[in-house]
Parts: sequence; C-alpha cells; structure tokens
Amino acid sequence: MLQKDVKIGHSSHVVTLDVRPQLLDALTALRDRVAAARFPLPLAGAPRARASRSELLAQLDDYLVPRLRAPEAPLLAVIGGSTGAGKSTLVNSLVGRVVSEAGVLRPTTRTPVLVCHPDDHHWFSGMRVLPDLTRVWVPRQVDGEVAEDEDDPLAPVLDDGEQVLRVETAGSLPQGLALLDAPDIDSLVDENRLLAARLVSAADVWIMVTTASRYADAVPWHLLRTAKEYDASLVTVLDRVPHQVVTEVSRQYGALLTKAGLGEVPRFTVPELPESTGNGGLLPATAVAPLRAWLTHRAQDPNARALAVTRTARGVLDSLKARMPELAAAVAAQHSAAVRLTTAVEEAYESEHARVRNRLQRGGVLAGDALKRWRSYPLDCSAGELLDALVESLSALLVCAVSAADARVDDAWRREPGGGAPELADRDPELDSAEHRIGMAVRRWRRVLEEYAEEEVRAAGDMQGAAPPEPEVVAALVATGLLGGRRARAAGENLAERIGAQAALRLRDRGGRLLSEYLDTVLGAERERRLAPLDGLGVTPEPQAELIAALSLLQKER
Repeated sequence: MLQKDVKIGHSSHVVTLDVRPQLLDALTALRDRVAAARFPLPLAGAPRARASRSELLAQLDDYLVPRLRAPEAPLLAVIGGSTGAGKSTLVNSLVGRVVSEAGVLRPTTRTPVLVCHPDDHHWFSGMRVLPDLTRVWVPRQVDGEVAEDEDDPLAPVLDDGEQVLRVETAGSLPQGLALLDAPDIDSLVDENRLLAARLVSAADVWIMVTTASRYADAVPWHLLRTAKEYDASLVTVLDRVPHQVVTEVSRQYGALLTKAGLGEVPRFTVPELPESTGNGGLLPATAVAPLRAWLTHRAQDPNARALAVTRTARGVLDSLKARMPELAAAVAAQHSAAVRLTTAVEEAYESEHARVRNRLQRGGVLAGDALKRWRSYPLDCSAGELLDALVESLSALLVCAVSAADARVDDAWRREPGGGAPELADRDPELDSAEHRIGMAVRRWRRVLEEYAEEEVRAAGDMQGAAPPEPEVVAALVATGLLGGRRARAAGENLAERIGAQAALRLRDRGGRLLSEYLDTVLGAERERRLAPLDGLGVTPEPQAELIAALSLLQKER
C-alpha cells in the first residue's frame, strides 16, 4: 500500500495507509451504495441486515473514511464496557483529573466524553469523526472554579433527542492520543446501546472494560468476538478485582480469552484497593500506569502507532469481502419477496379480469333488477331506468371482482413472510372507496356510450330523412346488447330496426371496444392501488448489483 509521511507531535514517521484519491472515491461510492440499501419487508434476515448496514455505515463514516483522509490525526482509543464497569473512573484516572462524571451535562448512560491534548482539539471540534454528534464543551475552569466568560457557555441549545459529544482537553494526556468514554454497551435504553456500539466502531483502539464479577457476561464477549472478526486493535481491562483474588480471577479471565482465540490481546488488571475510593474518585496512578504507558507508546512510537492504525483500518477493509456479499444477498432476498408479492397481486387481478369477461360474454350483468327492467321495457320501464339498472349491475360485478381479487391477495400475502409489512396494510389511503371509484368509472362509460349513440342517431337521421330515434333509447339498446349475452338478442334486432344494420353493427363494435377499455382501466387502476404501498417501499433489483460492483471496484483499487 502507498506510504504517506505524517507528523505526530514532534516525531516524523511513516504510516502505512493507502490514501490515494482513487481508493477514497471507491470507498465513498461503496458507502453510498450501502446507505441506499433498504430492508423494509419483515423477512427472517431483515433485522440482521439492517443492523449490519447501520454498523457498516458507522464504521465507514465515523472511522475508516476519516482515518484514510487524515492518517496523521490523533489515535482514538474508545473505552467501552458494561454498566458499572468503571469506564469513567478509568478515563479520569488515566487523565489525572475528573473529566467524565454524571450530572446535568452528562447523564452517564447517554452523552459520550472525548478527551484529548489541547493541541489536538481541532481534530475533534469539527465533524471529521462522528459527524452526526453535536459538539458541546464545559465551562473553562480557573483554580477549580468556573470562569465567568460569556463566550464560553455550558453548551449550545439542543433539540430534544439530539445526540451530543462532549469534548474535553487535558494537558496531562500525550499529544496524538484521544480517549472516548462511551455509554454502557448493555444499557436498558436502546438509543444508548446503539450509540455505544457505534462509538466502538469509530475507534483506532478498542478498550473493553469488564469487572471481576461480570467478565463472563455475554454482551462484552460479543464485542470482543466482533473485534477479533474485524482484526481490530484491541485491549481488555479487568477492573475492580479484589486484591485477595487478583491472581485467580486474572488467570480465569485469561483462559477464557485464550479459548476465544483472543489470548494475544493485551490485558490489564486493575485491582480494587482501599485507596481507590479516595482521591476524588480517581484510582491510584500506579493502578493505571501500565495501561497509560501502553497507550502513550502507541501514540508516540511510530511503529507501534502505525501497527495499531493500519491493523484496524485494514481489518475493516478486509471484512468488506464477507459483509458486502451478505448485504447484497439480503437485498436480493427483499427483491425476491417483493416479486412474489407483486406476482400474487397480478395473478389475482388477472384471474378476476378473465372471470368478468366470461361473465359479460354469458350476459351475467343482465340479471336481478337489470333483467327485470329489460323484460318490462319499454312498456313499464324507460330507457333511462334500464341504463341505470345496467350501470348498477355492471358496477356491482366489478366491485365483487375487486373484492375477490383483494381477498386472494390477502390470502397469498399471509403465506409470504414479506406480506406482513405494516406499510402494506394501508392500501387505500384516500377517503373514497373502491365502490365509489368503480361507480364513477361505469357512469363515465355510460356517458361516452350515450355520446356514441347521439352520433349514430344524427348520422342515421341525415341519411334517412326520417325522425331519428331518441339517443337514450339507442344507448339503452346497445348497452343491453353488450351486457346481456343471449338474453339480449332482441336488443340488437331492435337497434338495427331503429338506426340500420350497419350503424347498429358499428355502434356495437365501438361500444364493445369502449367497454373493454373501461374494464382494463378500472381493474388496472385497482390493481395499481393495491401495488402502490409495495412499490412505495422501493424494493428493486439494482441495489444488489450496485453493492457487488462497488465492492469489486474497491478491491481493484486496493
């Protein structure tokens, strides 16, 4: 990989990181493809895919891209651990004064605290790392008292729920090293737990803190295994160990680490001594001296620093070989499920469409009240009343078809894991119902059919010179012929007598095409309405290929 000379403090050395623009461009493109991936359907692997996507974005945004863009930036060591592990006390003791404490500014379960040398403050006051966290500062102190300085407020005004990062400076820390006290990784609050995991992903060095009573807990071990999987620079601290059992507990903890394949991980033990409770809550300097020396060496020794930084960065890059295909496979599973859901809708509506056409050919609309009206026409039923009955019967047929199609869709979607997405339940967001929409469409068909009838009546009158029939009568006869099947044979004969055989045939053909168009339009519109929530989820096949292509480009640039 390309070497770039950088300067940390007063020592110049080589950091073995590839910082070519082409690699950064490929990494940025990959990051955008990951951000665009969506997993809205509740498939079995969707929660894991969402978590993997979030974790990957956090590592790219909070660590890898900023580190490659500024390899000379201070080494960031994130201190993570379970509730009550003593993370804040450890940070305070490493710094030599209280910088991380509970209170109004920092509830211990929520707000992370970053401490760096004053000369390194500019690296963290901006948005280079953890860009989504708002920076806040505490008041400047003079001789232990808060300085009265209107230009140095406690913190900016924050929105409700806004996540912040408190930045502290301490001259006691070596230049080139920053410590970040993260929230509890096992917090009862989901938001805090997710933030803790994200902060760990931003680290050059992970410092996992546990205690003598909790070193076998599952949550810390999950993070330790994750660190091993990514080949990150890792340190473990066994904290608050009663001095009487230091040797035994340390031995048991070491055995667990070795069994997990983490035997080579640097391990520090902090005994619980009587004097640990004094000195303002700070541990004795001797208790944290080995860890402090290890961190100082990593920050100031060129080779040690290069090893820590490049190991973590390369570990994340190498992990993409497995993580990106897994993400792409989850995207493909989403698309496959969406295709099955779409197919269920299309097949249901196609089946009902065919059934409606079959019913029309058999004269299914001319039934019930419509048939009664036709049999009493024209003596006891007007043309307008006959048309009204036919429109109502046709509307009812189409409403039943849509209801049957939706019932088939519901049944098919219940058998599909993806069909349970909450967004798919809201399939008719407008106030008007399918019955109302279909009724309006059928009435429009009637009006157009009446316009066709008027044209033929006018043309027939001009040719024959006789008094033309009423357009409404012609429209009623042609509608009865189109919708009544064999029962309405007399309607066609009556129509031919009134406007002529050719005009009757022409009007029937035009009316038939119009009916077919309206059927396609009505059922097609209802099908699209049923598909709209699914389409709105944006599950397409492109992201899978884009993820794989982005990984391929990155591998090529590496």
